[in-house]
Amino acid sequence: MTTKGEELVFLPLGGVGEIGMNAALYGFGPPGARKWIMVDCGMGFASEEHMPGVDLMYPDPAFIENERKNLLGILITHGHEDHIGALAELWPRLKVPVYATKFTKNLIETRRLSEPGAPKIDLREVRAHERLSFGPFEVEYLPVAHSIPESHALAIRTAHGLVLHTGDWKLDDGPVVGNVTSEEVFARLGEEGVLALICDSTNVTREGRSPSETDVAAHLAELIRSAPHRVAVTTFASNVARIRAVADAAQACGREMVAVGRAMDRVIDVARECGYLDGLPDFREPQAYGYLPRDKVVALLTGSQGEPRAALARISRNDHPEIALSPGDRVIFSSRAIPGNEREVGAIINDLIEAGIEVITDRTELVHVSGHPRRDELAAMYRWTKPRIAVPVHGEPLHLAEHATFARKQGVEQVVKARNGTLIRLAPGTPEIVDHVQHGRLYKDGFVLIGEKDRAIPERRKLAFTGIVSVAIAVDQQGGMKGEPAIDLMGLPTYGRKGEAIIDVVEEAIERTFDGLSRQKRRDSEAVENAIDRAIRAAVNEVWGKKPACHVLVVEV
Repeated sequence: MTTKGEELVFLPLGGVGEIGMNAALYGFGPPGARKWIMVDCGMGFASEEHMPGVDLMYPDPAFIENERKNLLGILITHGHEDHIGALAELWPRLKVPVYATKFTKNLIETRRLSEPGAPKIDLREVRAHERLSFGPFEVEYLPVAHSIPESHALAIRTAHGLVLHTGDWKLDDGPVVGNVTSEEVFARLGEEGVLALICDSTNVTREGRSPSETDVAAHLAELIRSAPHRVAVTTFASNVARIRAVADAAQACGREMVAVGRAMDRVIDVARECGYLDGLPDFREPQAYGYLPRDKVVALLTGSQGEPRAALARISRNDHPEIALSPGDRVIFSSRAIPGNEREVGAIINDLIEAGIEVITDRTELVHVSGHPRRDELAAMYRWTKPRIAVPVHGEPLHLAEHATFARKQGVEQVVKARNGTLIRLAPGTPEIVDHVQHGRLYKDGFVLIGEKDRAIPERRKLAFTGIVSVAIAVDQQGGMKGEPAIDLMGLPTYGRKGEAIIDVVEEAIERTFDGLSRQKRRDSEAVENAIDRAIRAAVNEVWGKKPACHVLVVEV
């Protein structure tokens, strides 16, 4: 039963119009007095090219931080970093219970223990098909197949109807490890009546249906069995099904399994604790690798996305302390490069090939499948659930646009095109965007979080493009220069277009400008700094074609 003015709304803060940083809010009640639940709290990876010095990005929680007294809980769909990775940074701003199934809960806790200073989050375990009550919301966890154990969709029931938030999912009747996506469960929701389907868009541009993890496992087993020498496999550390498949294959052909990388170690520990690696012997430590015969070892490595400090990148540069590869060894990329990581992954592949190592990727062999639904899988979900409203999420603008068109072709009455910060009223009445709220990104810069408008990032971009000239000058009380100016050039070429030394150009600009100032102006440190700044930038631009950043310090002595 509803009260007049009560609305059911959906508000994504991250993950809509981009890959990663998934965080969504559902609200119920009249405007200004709504109760909220949050689904997921994920991070994204920054591009060094566009965000120099920044590794991680988080959704800006300012809106819900201001509504914290009305936030009833955070519900986690699964344990991938783009769904849990922002918790350590953002939870202290929200301080509400966080709900997750056992594997995900343990993964969050293990991750926290590995990060000095990370907060102790109020984690509460939930089971599949359990129904949780949060004020006007009743939420049921529904198992789905994905590339990490214990992934779940959420059935969110309210007085205005049922919303199905799919999270990340696919159809796979042979997942090796983890859930299957049950037609019976979702068809039952369709019979109950689904008001809105908030659905994953990642693979909507791909036709057909994804192969099964079972097919990948069989192919990996053959590639490991047929390898003449060492085998190294790199995959997402969180893909326990793939870890299990590689370990089973190694065991079947008498090879020892060596796991390399902290992220891999954390996931393996949690997977063993939850029973997903039962029946397998303990994996060997990296220190044992060099003592094993070349044809009796499989190395499982982090670094499938080209991360420069991960195991595979270090091995490709020959600077890993325990692991090395030789000509004739085989490296299998049981993964696909996330958009934006292609260049780094390609560089590692090229280094390995130059070293005489055989490299196998999903371009030629079935060594990876996505954890997201292709078009036939999406069509099945729409057919089972029969939603009145579709809201495509989890994708870049291309994915969202394609999904909107696809949903209409499935006969959905209303399709709403969401973006981060769009407040969508799902009910009552016609679904529509009714407001835009504060949203954006926070950047992890060293130990601190900075906002999008912080000057640090644009200044670094400028420095990366033009370099900097630093000058220090001592001026006495009569307006004379004491000694020689101290000059430091960073990021500038040594010589200009006609071969002139840039340092000489800077020195001449300083001397000419200072001598051209009256003694009265020389005693005005700010006037001297501004004049020399302009002169240096103009002089360097004349011989280089770029104006460097310039820092001039005048000290009165």
